[in-house]
Amino acid sequence: MTATPPEGSPRSASRHRRRPVPGATLLALHLLAVAALPAAFAGGGTRGARRWFGGGRSEGLRGEAQAAKDAAAAAFYELDTAQRDLRISIETITAVDDTPAARRTVSDFEALGRRIDEASSRYIEAVDAHDLDRDDLEASAAARARGELTAAKDELVRVKTDLDRFGQSLGPLLGKAETQLARLAPAVERARQALLAASNALDAVRESGLRADDLAARLAALGPELTKLNQGAGQHGVPETLERAERVQREAGAVRAEAERLPEKAAEIDHRLVSLRTRAQALTTRAGQVEPVLSELRRRFAAACWQDLQHVPDQAAENVRQAERKLTEAKAARDAQRWPDATSLLSTVRALLNTTDDSVSAAGDRLRRLNAVAKDPQQEIDRTRFAIRDAQRLAMSGRNTPDPRHARPLDEAVARLERAIGTLEGRHPDYWHFLTETEAVRQSATQVVGRIREERGGAGA
Repeated sequence: MTATPPEGSPRSASRHRRRPVPGATLLALHLLAVAALPAAFAGGGTRGARRWFGGGRSEGLRGEAQAAKDAAAAAFYELDTAQRDLRISIETITAVDDTPAARRTVSDFEALGRRIDEASSRYIEAVDAHDLDRDDLEASAAARARGELTAAKDELVRVKTDLDRFGQSLGPLLGKAETQLARLAPAVERARQALLAASNALDAVRESGLRADDLAARLAALGPELTKLNQGAGQHGVPETLERAERVQREAGAVRAEAERLPEKAAEIDHRLVSLRTRAQALTTRAGQVEPVLSELRRRFAAACWQDLQHVPDQAAENVRQAERKLTEAKAARDAQRWPDATSLLSTVRALLNTTDDSVSAAGDRLRRLNAVAKDPQQEIDRTRFAIRDAQRLAMSGRNTPDPRHARPLDEAVARLERAIGTLEGRHPDYWHFLTETEAVRQSATQVVGRIREERGGAGA
């Protein structure tokens, strides 16, 4: 802006005193224009002068080159962002997965990284090689810049396309890794809570007067595992930490459950001690009744009917004595709160008494069965024949002739029954042999029935 001269100044006064000659101003402008022409045609003219005579094409190419540069910059930024995001995914996978597939993914990503470096270097070199802001930028230089920048942009786009495709292929591995990472913190917290609950349960048991030394030792053994959990997955790996957390939770939970059940277990052991001791005393009484049974068997039946029972009284007495010794040991283990030992000893006592009970019962059962068959063997015979006929009917069902695989064992069963019936003849029949034979015949018939049903069931299926 030009300031307005103040009134009364010498310049203003002269303007009023002297008026310019008409046409003088136009003549001065004409002379100035003529003087400027040689400079306009000189080789070192200004940028404005170049635009008058062909500079417009250079400016158009400059704009295209600048647009190519902007597009390449955008592609470079997108590729760099995609690479950073994908690197996070790769780190997530490698933190969790050490399988060959995961290792192959890492090597593939490294190969893509080398391609990214090459494309980025080409882009940076193209940018550095061309100064698009120069006043004297030649049209040829602008065109060359546009071409190189466009080529750099195209390569960046191609690499990003391959990078995106590679990222999509990571879906299963990444999903698995993210799932494990999502499980990590809750799993570690559950393990800590399980350890705390087990410790509290042990404290409650001790307050009731029970030591639970074995449970305390098991809980103490989990201490180093807790230390590793606190050190974190960064030091020990995600899969190992997850596995450790689950193992600690499981073992601590078992300690807690056993600790909570310990008072009940102690009461149960006390009850079993009393119950088994009472049962041993009862078996001692019953074992004393075996000898009269054997005497009657010897008096009324052949030797083959009772010889295998001769050892029952002595064996029963020995078993009861051994059971009583084990009961004493179990009581001592219970008093020392050696719960596993007490439980094991009581199981041994129970097995001894069960065996003794079966032996003592066998003598009375033998006498009862022999009395029944001696009085009326026909009932046993009819029972066995019914089993054979039932198997024969099934073998003939839907057939004109039975399958030899079924007919042969049934024919043998019939013959075996007849031979057993024949042993009943004579002055002193071996009734026990007869009973064992009829039992074997019935079992044979039952086996044939089972095979037939299995075969027909399989064929129907």
